[in-house]
Amino acid sequence: MTTTPAWLTVLTTTDSEEKARELARGLVEARLAACVQISAPVTSVYRWQNAIEATEEWQLFCKTTAGRYEELEEHIREAHDYDTPEIIALPVLRGSAGYLGWVAAETAPVTAP
Repeated sequence: MTTTPAWLTVLTTTDSEEKARELARGLVEARLAACVQISAPVTSVYRWQNAIEATEEWQLFCKTTAGRYEELEEHIREAHDYDTPEIIALPVLRGSAGYLGWVAAETAPVTAP
């Protein structure tokens, strides 16, 4: 039996602290993530266009629900300046009921009155 997780942590990176903060704010303002944590610069080593690259990046950990994933991915793609941004969703298998309830509430779409 396969089950879909209700909550996700979505990872992405960008090449400056300013861009990371802008992306995080945009995701939270759009209610696509309840919280985005920005990690201090990390070094990414990867192959790109037949060359090994090493780049300083800021990693974002976006806390969201599975139901908001598609919109969150689209937002990252539109806001990002990388040709192929990292967008990886990790399932949250367990967590405190209070925190996961807060994530669900903060990412719920706002309906007009």
